Amino acid sequence: MSEINSPYNFDSSSLLAYINRRKLPLIIITLIAVVVSTVVSLLIEEKYRSTVVLYPTSSASVSNSLLSDKIIDKEILNFGEEEEVEQLIQILHSYAIRDRIIQKYNLMDHYDIDLDSKFPKTHLFREMESNISFKRTEFMSIEIEVLDKDPVIAAKIANDIAALVDTTMNAMQHERANKALKIVENEYLNLVDRVSDLEDSLTAIRKKGVIYYESQAEVFNDAYATAILEGKTGRAKEIEKKLAVLAEYGGAYVSLRDLLLHETEKLSILESKYREAKVDAQAFLPHKYIVNRGEVAEKKAYPIRWLIVLISTLGAFIFALFTIIVYDNVKK
Repeated sequence: MSEINSPYNFDSSSLLAYINRRKLPLIIITLIAVVVSTVVSLLIEEKYRSTVVLYPTSSASVSNSLLSDKIIDKEILNFGEEEEVEQLIQILHSYAIRDRIIQKYNLMDHYDIDLDSKFPKTHLFREMESNISFKRTEFMSIEIEVLDKDPVIAAKIANDIAALVDTTMNAMQHERANKALKIVENEYLNLVDRVSDLEDSLTAIRKKGVIYYESQAEVFNDAYATAILEGKTGRAKEIEKKLAVLAEYGGAYVSLRDLLLHETEKLSILESKYREAKVDAQAFLPHKYIVNRGEVAEKKAYPIRWLIVLISTLGAFIFALFTIIVYDNVKK
């Protein structure tokens, strides 16, 4: 009895020898821990994991990539870099995606959350945070991981979240692109009307006989001088009338012609911008490359019962040993 009750001394006694002397209470406590942890682990709801792995695409605009002067612009085919990865993760955390998933899968009911409780939405969001996660990998890809008691639901939610990335980003870009299109469209249509008015004015002057001012002026002046030298008075008077028309409308003709040329060049540039804006507003490309789609898991991912039992048992054994050592030293 004195041997059993002798306190443990770290400096003079072996730990294994002490455990051997105190093995009965340690065995009892350890067995109790095994039983309790086993029962508790069996009560924990099983969950299945489904994972989607994707890469973001580059942020190049559709119009710049497809309507550029290059034969092929490979930028549109590139994987996104760190900036695009961070942007995509932020989109995955958006309320738009969260609310669509809640609505589609009726997660309030699926997670057995009481709507009459004090903070049902807070409980729902916490449950989602514990079951749905997004993380960047070392390879600059993004993993969407979903845990659920139903393996089919886990796979569906993971794949739907990935699909909603395009829907959400396109909606955000569509709003901005439409406003840009409206601005460019108004400018383009106004310039089309202006060019049309200039062409009408120039046509009216051409009907007066001013078609190529500089050439006509040179030819008429030469012909007039020749008629005067040759004494052809009638011919000279006819040419004088034509020169008078040139004098009256020539300045307006030159101004309108030069202005029309300038506005036509502007219209050509604006037309390209208008075409690009229409493409950006009406055409959409995927914002992600799917590497792995979420699959229906065959085995549960959580809880790992043997690990729970092992950690609980070791913890109980160490705690019991420490408690007995303290007790024996205090008793001394």
